[in-house]
Amino acid sequence: MSNEAILRADIDSKVLNYWLALAVIICMFGVITLVLLPLIIPLVMIGTRKYLAALSVELFERKLSVKKGVFVRVEKSVPLEKITDISMVQGPLMRYFGLYRLNFETAGQSGEGALVNVIGIINAEAFRERVLAQKDKISEKAAPKSEQVDTQDPLLTSVKNIEAMLEQLLARK
Repeated sequence: MSNEAILRADIDSKVLNYWLALAVIICMFGVITLVLLPLIIPLVMIGTRKYLAALSVELFERKLSVKKGVFVRVEKSVPLEKITDISMVQGPLMRYFGLYRLNFETAGQSGEGALVNVIGIINAEAFRERVLAQKDKISEKAAPKSEQVDTQDPLLTSVKNIEAMLEQLLARK
């Protein structure tokens, strides 16, 4: 087997001009934005206040409900037994303001990222722990006493719960 390339692509030097033009266009948007800043700031303040007024996150016995949106209202209900992870994200600017984004990821979700994410929950870590505790509580109720597993591994717990449900279904037939 030879280590010589069969074909080598040449890169057009016009790429440099393209990148320069792209940088200039982006900077021009920045200049236009600076001129419009006195108009943009009040609009952002009004919009974010309306968004926050429409935002609600509620934990129920068996589900987490998130409602948000001003023009397009979105309500997502996530069954607690489907939640696989609740990650806490804090970038540099969020750290400065003392905020966290909670990402609620579920089993079977399609695509990248979390199914539901919410920024700005007060005492986010305590809320996260309360959701996880409620999830564990309903998982313990669902599993028969003989099948309960004393573990923190959510995958193992899910497998045991599925096995218990299958045994119940087979027992009915």
